[in-house]
Amino acid sequence: MPTTENRAYRKSLASHGLLYMGFEEHEIWVVNLSVSGLLAVLKVNPQIGDIKDIFQALQLSPIVDLYLPEMRLAGEAEVARAEATEDGFEIAIEFRNLSYDTDNLLYSRRAYRKNMTAPGHIVLNGTDYAFNTENVSVDGLMIRMLGRIEMLSGEEVDFDYPHLDLAGKAKVVWVEHDDISTLMGLQYLKLEREFIKGIPNFSRPALETN
Repeated sequence: MPTTENRAYRKSLASHGLLYMGFEEHEIWVVNLSVSGLLAVLKVNPQIGDIKDIFQALQLSPIVDLYLPEMRLAGEAEVARAEATEDGFEIAIEFRNLSYDTDNLLYSRRAYRKNMTAPGHIVLNGTDYAFNTENVSVDGLMIRMLGRIEMLSGEEVDFDYPHLDLAGKAKVVWVEHDDISTLMGLQYLKLEREFIKGIPNFSRPALETN
């Protein structure tokens, strides 16, 4: 006999996290959580205006970045429902692409890494190399290039990444090779712009000071 409700089991809990939407980070309080999503109350930041600004941001894109420090969860999610209530701004979120990593995610790393695939270029000693990003953070890029590219840790390169309108200088932090490509971590040294639009920080130290 079919049940009247197919929604996944939701566990009530009191926990906090961060949500990145409208190019701003917002604090949330989690009301309940399931394997497929969560219900949360959003603390509205007065610096971005009122509830209308949040609705406008969600109309532009319902995809948001989420970080739940107590559960070691971070990644992309989609806002399925949003409404203003007496208790605040309530949102229902469906998980899309989350990572769970107790030892490494945002603990040994300084900032959240957003999975993002888009092309760019680096230049070393006058040679131009095309790449695609694997992920992007406020600290640097993880990139993949076809073929075996010989670069050393510590070398400096010029780069441009049109997808986020980023350009400047970066340092090669590490290099790995497989049979067909080169994977590389780049750390920003000098950017032509200070603010990286579309990439949350979600830094561990910032959360611990709240």
